[in-house]
Amino acid sequence: MQTLLPKEIINGPNFIGGKWVEGLAGSISVLSPYNNQQIGQVSIPSLEQIDLAIQVASTAQVTWGKTPAKERAKVLFNLRTILLREMDSIAHLKSAECGKTFAEAKAGLMKGIEVLEFALSIQNLDLGGKVEVSRGVTCEYKREPLGVVANITPFNFPAMVPMWTIPIALALGNSYIWKPSDKTPLTAIKIANALKEAGLPDGVFTVLHGGETTVNAIIDHPLVKAIGFVGSTKIAKIVYQRGTHLGKRVLALGGAKNHIILLPDANPELSGVGISDSFTGCAGQRCMAASVLLAVGNVEAHIEKIIARASSLKLGEDMGALITKEQKQFLVAAIERAEKSGAKILLDGRKTPAPVGSMAGLTTGLSAGNWLGPTVLDVVQTGTEAATNELFGPILSIIRCKDISEALRIENSIPYGNACSVFTSNGALADRVINEASTGMVGVNVGVPVPREPFSFGGINASKFGQGDITGHQSLDLWSNTKKITTKWELQSDSNWMS
Repeated sequence: MQTLLPKEIINGPNFIGGKWVEGLAGSISVLSPYNNQQIGQVSIPSLEQIDLAIQVASTAQVTWGKTPAKERAKVLFNLRTILLREMDSIAHLKSAECGKTFAEAKAGLMKGIEVLEFALSIQNLDLGGKVEVSRGVTCEYKREPLGVVANITPFNFPAMVPMWTIPIALALGNSYIWKPSDKTPLTAIKIANALKEAGLPDGVFTVLHGGETTVNAIIDHPLVKAIGFVGSTKIAKIVYQRGTHLGKRVLALGGAKNHIILLPDANPELSGVGISDSFTGCAGQRCMAASVLLAVGNVEAHIEKIIARASSLKLGEDMGALITKEQKQFLVAAIERAEKSGAKILLDGRKTPAPVGSMAGLTTGLSAGNWLGPTVLDVVQTGTEAATNELFGPILSIIRCKDISEALRIENSIPYGNACSVFTSNGALADRVINEASTGMVGVNVGVPVPREPFSFGGINASKFGQGDITGHQSLDLWSNTKKITTKWELQSDSNWMS
């Protein structure tokens, strides 16, 4: 299905206390990557409005936190029903503001709903525990919400990444402050309205727009107890340091430079599809995209399959657009620098035809969009920009390796640690990559090794600052405390040191 862009410019106020409130500190225009036409505008709250919003959230949390877990789960179940009902509408808006294809936008929302389904299970999975540790003495624990928590999300997944945290934090009884990307803030309108319709009490969920000033005000506010962040490593580190300096709980996920190790015994069809789709999906704008192919030995037939698959993709149909004109210019310049540093261009995305004509909702042609086709660079040298930096686009850099040991050395030399995959038919070699790759997520014959719930998402090294993961059972400790209770009611005639 083709993406439908809004017919009119969407106005996006802030969502405070269950109401839409115009910000008093200016506004941000939202442009569609499909043609750089304005499709929306959101208002920025003043510092006074941010303070008021967080105080309202704190007051609302007291009642929400005391609401039985099963009643909170009913609200989230209602949310699931609404999101499924509104899936196409939300996917169209997501696609329009971040440049994804409609299918990619829909798939991202489905992954978010999967996390929501995990959150619905918390009432049954995390029941606490009570044990008689000695005669007359029991120990137990119970989980309690933190209070007000916040999440700062990136442009590339306007619904999925927020949905990694919204359901879990709310299920645990917290109030939630969301600062969406200033490039893709419109999807937040849909999700806020869905939560209100689902029956979430006013004030428990808040949306605050803006950039650095809004982010800093949220992090610095004394009522905000925990912060989640997904974005570049540079900003993730800043958010982590600022928040933890104030004694807050922070989990900040950063960038990546993911490797795929391709071995000669790999299935050519499987590797051709998996590797091509990994670096071209979402136009390469995802932290799990393959950006370096470590080609071990003679894998020419496999590379031909990758190029054939990537070459067949049509911009605007099979691949979306880049988020901004500036990002396209950066990637075009990066390709030029790679060629000057000795890389051989096997597939040049700069020559891929841009979509022609128009589409529903557009007054300007698609050719005005931020388009770049799949690009494959061969014989890339280690240490160069194409080999080490996160470019965030549909560019695959091939580094030739004599054996798997060299491939693993290269993989482990990168400071990031999000994902690594291996394509092979040899179980022993796959196990070696699983055991030796310095990364938080590993795939075997899988181009994008994103775990499914309840297995958690998260990298290591410079791809993550903080403890635990953003989804799965480990995420519960990010958004809650465990209280331990020891109880004794009477003296025992045969007491010992434990009683």
